[in-house]
Amino acid sequence: MDFKQEVLELLAEICKEDVVKEDTNIDLFENGLLDSFGIVEFLVKVEEKFNITVPITEVDRETWNTPNNIANQLEDFR
Repeated sequence: MDFKQEVLELLAEICKEDVVKEDTNIDLFENGLLDSFGIVEFLVKVEEKFNITVPITEVDRETWNTPNNIANQLEDFR
C-alpha cells in the first residue's frame, strides 16, 4: 500500500466513514466528517504511524479540508 492509501485508511478510521477513500475531494469540515478534535486525533495517529510531526499551527481548514489535500500536505512533511 502506498503512502497516500495509508493516509486515506487512517483518515477513514478517524472520520468513521469510508467515503473519504472514495471521494478524495470531499470537504471534510463542511460535511461534518472532521472537526478540530478529529484533526488533533489524526495528527497524533500520523505521528505514531508514520513518525511525521505536524505542528498544529501548520494546519488550517483551507489547506487540510480534503483527503487529497491532507495526503499532499503530509507528503511535504515526510
